Amino acid sequence: MNIATVAERSELAEPAWKRTKDALPEYNNHGDVLGEYWPRLTEERPDFQFHLIGDDDEILVRARCIPLRWYGTLEDLPAGIDGAIARGFDEGGANVLCALVIVVPRDIQGRGLSAAAVRAMGEIAHRHGLESLIAPVRPSWKERYPLVPIERYACWRRPDGQLFDPWMRVHERLGAAVLAATGNRTSGSATRGENTTGQTARVRVARQPEARAAAVSASKMVSRVS
Repeated sequence: MNIATVAERSELAEPAWKRTKDALPEYNNHGDVLGEYWPRLTEERPDFQFHLIGDDDEILVRARCIPLRWYGTLEDLPAGIDGAIARGFDEGGANVLCALVIVVPRDIQGRGLSAAAVRAMGEIAHRHGLESLIAPVRPSWKERYPLVPIERYACWRRPDGQLFDPWMRVHERLGAAVLAATGNRTSGSATRGENTTGQTARVRVARQPEARAAAVSASKMVSRVS
């Protein structure tokens, strides 16, 4: 498995999109803010957009992230993925890398590829001298518990002490700390002109570029980058 950035292998971007486009809910492709900024990622930040590829250039993961400025406080965290991508393009002084999306083709999910992609983001952050990796994480099981506030859901843990949500658990195992939990509404126009509004719950996490065996507490993470 290899990391191929768009700067290195731009020809992979289109087949990677086709390979993974059905792996996310439709409304994720139609946010108004994302619609404005998303096409610029591969054009203006190609060193931070990458794919994990296998033998014969098999697309294993499509991943997008953006460097941005974060002062290291909870108050200064970007407002979800919309706030992150806007800050990354509209403000200078980037000192951290922010994950935007990691997508694994449906037929090869469950093989640990998403965790490999998070580690790859940490490697890219380290390569560019960025202090930390932060991520507005969309919990994978939150929709099963629609009546539970995201602030409560984000704290649920299994009997073994690990986070309950599988996607959040991936990040914690790689050294992430949950910094905040907020609801985030994404709106836009779906195919055939239908208006859709999707309610997504996002948890903002942070980790150091190097993978850690144990989670870093929010207080330690904030003091490290302040």
